[in-house]
Amino acid sequence: MKNRINILNCPIDKFTMQETIDKIDKSIQNKTNLHHVVVNAAKIVYMQKDKELYDSIVSSDIINPDGQAVVWATRILNQPLRERVSGIDLMENLVKLASEKDYKIFFFGAKEEIVKKVVNNYISLYNNKIIAGYRNGYFTKKEEIKIAKEIEESRADILFVAISSPTKEIFLNKYKNIINIPFIMGVGGSFDVVAGKVKRAPLWMQDYGLEWFYRTMQEPRRMWKRYLITNSLFIWYIIKAKIGLK
Repeated sequence: MKNRINILNCPIDKFTMQETIDKIDKSIQNKTNLHHVVVNAAKIVYMQKDKELYDSIVSSDIINPDGQAVVWATRILNQPLRERVSGIDLMENLVKLASEKDYKIFFFGAKEEIVKKVVNNYISLYNNKIIAGYRNGYFTKKEEIKIAKEIEESRADILFVAISSPTKEIFLNKYKNIINIPFIMGVGGSFDVVAGKVKRAPLWMQDYGLEWFYRTMQEPRRMWKRYLITNSLFIWYIIKAKIGLK
C-alpha cells in the first residue's frame, strides 16, 4: 500500500491528522465502513506475541501512530512518518466535526459515571444532537453480541470505544460487521481525560514523547511496570531492526 509503512511487523499509515479526518468524513458521508486504530510503543510490543491483537490491528482500514516514540522509530528505520496522529486528538476533532455536520456518536467504555460525564461535557460544549447513545465498558462475554446490536440499532455515524487493550481492538474486529456503522475506533483512556479524572501531559512533554512518564506519575502503582517493560522492549526491538537482527 503506497501510503503505508511497516515497522516491527506492524503496518502504519502515513496520513496526517487532516488527511485522516478527511477520509473519515468521506466514509461517513458515503455510508461506508471504516475501522480505525492507533498504535503506540506498548501496543506494538504486545502485537509481537499476541496473535489475536495483531490480527485485529492489521485488519483495520487506518492505522495511525499514537505515540511520539513510534514516529521517532520510523525515522530511525528510514521510513519517516510526517506526524503523530494521537487517538485523543483525533477523537476531539471528530466530535467537533460531528457538531458541524450533524453526525451522531455512540460512546462505549469506562465506568458509568465517567462515560456519563463525557456525554454531558460534550452536550454542554456542543449540543445533544451529536449523542446517539452511550454505555459503560463493564460487560461479560455473553453480553458482547447484545452490545454490538445495541450500537448498531443506535444508527450512530461514529463509535468511540474507551476500553483497555487488547479488549477493545479484539471486540471491534470481532463485531464490526454486526455494529455496521460508518466509523469505529478505540480511544483507550481518552474518556478519563475528557471527564477530568486524568490530566493529559503538557504539550512540551507530548512533543518529547514523555506522556507515558506523566501518566505513570499520576498512577504509579498501576502504570510503572507496564511502561518500564514495554518501553525497554520497544527500544530493544528497534535497535535489533536497525542492525538487521531478527
